[in-house]
Amino acid sequence: MAQIIGYVGTSHVPAIGTAIARNLQEQPYWKPFFDGFPKVRDWLGAVRPDVVVVFYNDHGLNFFLDKLPTFAVGAAAEYANADEGWGLPNFGTYRGYPRLSWHIIEQLLQDEFDPVSCQEMLVDHAFSIPLQLLWPEGIGGIRTVPIAINTVQHPLPSARRCLKLGQSVGRAIASWPEKLKVLILGTGGLSHQLDGQRAGFINKPFDLLCLDRLVQDPEALIRYSGAELVELAGTQGVEILNWIAARGALGGDLRQVQRNYHIPISNTAAALLALENHCG
Repeated sequence: MAQIIGYVGTSHVPAIGTAIARNLQEQPYWKPFFDGFPKVRDWLGAVRPDVVVVFYNDHGLNFFLDKLPTFAVGAAAEYANADEGWGLPNFGTYRGYPRLSWHIIEQLLQDEFDPVSCQEMLVDHAFSIPLQLLWPEGIGGIRTVPIAINTVQHPLPSARRCLKLGQSVGRAIASWPEKLKVLILGTGGLSHQLDGQRAGFINKPFDLLCLDRLVQDPEALIRYSGAELVELAGTQGVEILNWIAARGALGGDLRQVQRNYHIPISNTAAALLALENHCG
C-alpha cells in the first residue's frame, strides 16, 4: 500500500532560483529564508520518499488566460523545466509516474472533478524551485506528479473545492496497491501583490494564521471566499490555495518538522512548513 509520509509547503518566487544560481544563500537578505531548509532536507533524507505530488500554479508556460483549466494533472513520463523569460537557469527534467497519475485522475473523476489530463507538460519555477530547495543536489530517481491549480484567472476555485481536491488525491494514494512512500508538496506565496495600488502588500498576521490553521485545522481556511483571499493575502497571495489543496491529502495526526517565515523576498512573504504524517 502507498503511504503519504508528509507534507511540505514552500514559496516558489523566481528570485529564489536566481539566488540559488548565484550562490547567494548566505547573504543577509537571503539567509533567514534558506536557513529553514537543512532540517527539512535531513528529514527527507531519513524518510526517503519515492514520489512527490506537487500542487502548484502554472505561470503561462502551459496555459494562458485564453485557455486556463481550473485543475490539470500531469500524466507524462517526464516533465521538462523550460525558459519562462525570468533569466532563471534550467533545472532539467523530472521523472513522471504515468500509472500513478492516471490512478489519481480516475479517482478525481470518480469524485466529480474534471481535471485536464496532460500527457505532455512543461513545468515552471513554481514546480522546479521548491524541488531544488528540498533537494539541492538533485532529486535523483524520485518521481513526480504535477497538479496545477488556477490561481490566476478569475473565477478561481474556492478554498473548499481545493481542500476537497486534495482529499480526493489522498484517497487515490491510499488505494494505490503497491508499496510507495509519497510526499505531498504545495507551493506559492504566501501573501503578496505585484501590481496595482497595493503592489508590495504583505499581511504577516494572516500568513501566520494560515500556517497555524494548516497544521491544526485546515478546514478553518475554507470559509474565506476568493475575494476575501485577495483582500487578505493580495492578488498573487491566493496561491495559498495550493497549500490548502496539498494539506487536504493528509489526515490530522501530524508532527511539525519545521516552520519558517521571512519577509520580504522580492515583495513576497516567504514561508516553509513541513509536517510528518503519523497516520501512514
